[in-house]
Amino acid sequence: MQAIILAAGESSRFWPLSENNHKSLVKIMGKPLIQWVIESLKESDLREIIIIESPERNIEKALGDGKNINANIKYVVQQEPRGMGNALMCAEKLINEDFFVINPNYVNVRELIKKMSEKKEKTKAKMILLGTKTNKPWDYGILKLEEDYVKEIVEKPEKGKEPSDIRIIGIYLLPKEFFNYHRRVKEHNYSYEDALQIICQELDSRVIIMEKDTTSLKYPWDLFKISKEVMDLYLNESYISESSKISKNVIIEGNVWIGENTKIYENVVIKGPCYIGNNCIVGNSSLIRKYSNIESNSIIGAFSEISNVIIQEGVHVHSGFFGDSIIGKNCKIGAGTIFANRRMDRKEIKSVVKGELINTGLDYFGSVIGENSKLGISVGLMPGVMIGSEVIIGPQTQVRENIESNTTYHSEFKGVKKNINDDNKNNNI
Repeated sequence: MQAIILAAGESSRFWPLSENNHKSLVKIMGKPLIQWVIESLKESDLREIIIIESPERNIEKALGDGKNINANIKYVVQQEPRGMGNALMCAEKLINEDFFVINPNYVNVRELIKKMSEKKEKTKAKMILLGTKTNKPWDYGILKLEEDYVKEIVEKPEKGKEPSDIRIIGIYLLPKEFFNYHRRVKEHNYSYEDALQIICQELDSRVIIMEKDTTSLKYPWDLFKISKEVMDLYLNESYISESSKISKNVIIEGNVWIGENTKIYENVVIKGPCYIGNNCIVGNSSLIRKYSNIESNSIIGAFSEISNVIIQEGVHVHSGFFGDSIIGKNCKIGAGTIFANRRMDRKEIKSVVKGELINTGLDYFGSVIGENSKLGISVGLMPGVMIGSEVIIGPQTQVRENIESNTTYHSEFKGVKKNINDDNKNNNI
């Protein structure tokens, strides 16, 4: 069968990492997330892959036609973000059989593809959905079921009126006839769900109920779970390139990947699983702790502590503490910088997204920084802070709130906002 990967959305809740690229192009272990998804699809013998992307064509620029990864990739452009239904309709001419629809963050999709394919073969059903239990059914599309038959999909039901506690997971095995059903509904942002509703009523539709949810990619901090998943799946043994240089008294524990021409200086301790790309430098007496991901051409200065940090290409950091944070490409960070990753009261950390205070669900979470930003010496960032791209932060500045892109920020500047949401201020305790 064929597979469609939906990668045309604006991803506004993924700011600041979505400003210059689609969120699926964040790199983990040297590859964009969407490439890990494609390789998982290949393992399922799904080699005809259609990617729906935005007019910028960033994914096509990054992956090309897929020949270098032995995959047959075709691209369709959705000119405007008009919902999943419109996105799929853009690909109709390329679909000649039943097909999968997936989001570009399911790095272990092969296991799900296998279960859904087996279910279809066994039951001869026309549509196969995935579901999982939820204790907040009013926030999701909820399935009305008779055994494993899907009879109805109720979007965000009222409390007390939910038909079950099973919500849809965003991977679908759809019949080729989907497009005819979609033409029967009025096109709007949720026309996709309307079309599925009719299919449930008229065709044999089944569900597989999963014991655990799949990993979403809505907010930047969702990357931590996905990065861990990639390392657990694919970093099964250590690899140290012959061209790398490992100095005396370096301690390497667990599964660690060290790329070509990378230099690890004296007294460094690396506790895997960790990934360090090509042409990197790790300075003397630094500590790199588990699930840290350092992409190529990056420099970790002497006496740095790196813990569960996702660093993109070309980042330079000097001494400091960097905990549970994400740093975009080509950022430069001065000595003595602290990325605080815990509240003193140990409560869950909140972050402001699109003006709304969101509970991240994390006890450990530092900061997220967009591309090409520069931080002076002795900068302190409080938990949950988001910093845009092309930002300059002056030395000895304490950052307690989000900073928009293309901003020069210093705590001594007049006009810098001082009043922030009281709940957000609690992160600074």
